[in-house]
Amino acid sequence: MPDALASDPLIGRLREVGCVFAEEEAAEIRRVVGDDEQRADAVVAARGAGIPLEHALGVALFAGVEIEVGPGVFVPRARAEVLVDAAVAARPDARVVVDLGTGSGAIAAALATRLPRAAVYGVDLDPHALAYAVRNAARHHFTVHEGDWWDALPHELRGRVDLAVAYLPHVPTARLADIPGDYRAHEPDLSVAGGPDGLDPLRHVLADLDEWLTPDGVLVTLVAEEQLETARALSEGRRLTLVVG
Repeated sequence: MPDALASDPLIGRLREVGCVFAEEEAAEIRRVVGDDEQRADAVVAARGAGIPLEHALGVALFAGVEIEVGPGVFVPRARAEVLVDAAVAARPDARVVVDLGTGSGAIAAALATRLPRAAVYGVDLDPHALAYAVRNAARHHFTVHEGDWWDALPHELRGRVDLAVAYLPHVPTARLADIPGDYRAHEPDLSVAGGPDGLDPLRHVLADLDEWLTPDGVLVTLVAEEQLETARALSEGRRLTLVVG
């Protein structure tokens, strides 16, 4: 694409270090750093070293919301944006919303933006990720708690959750090696590994689901297409919306 290369040499520099989606990455770099060539060069060097673009920039754009991220933190995936849409469609009137496994707080931030009348809580076990979540919470108006799934929540929320959203670790053990190398090397296994069939975290969350949801509450989560049949069997009779992605 000679015209694109002529319009921004950054695209060519990204290609030189092996970036397949150089045009898209250049656009995101320019969005964040503008005409600061020193910062742009630093990002290109980081990409050449295999560092994820979002870690190199320090931010990720998710569902229209900018999230702070950094080394060792799971990068919010664009494919998870459908969870936000599905969750808002399922309970647009929700007043108590929980993001289970919030990581940097991307989904919690998006939900707080889309459901401004709701109290939104993000929970996670990883203190490193939660350091970013706390910063994002201050900017996007949600609350963060450290702990294991439901156990992290204040007891007074038991039976009061209208909407729970969970982008759970769901990569089967045998498929972990298929994750792109730049992400695999820089994100914690805890954020992606789902056990032998990828559904162990879902089983854990479902075990206490009814104790935390309101009578008309719902859990919205994402599974891979090949996991759908098993996930449906696990959730039969439960208040669960499965999104395939």
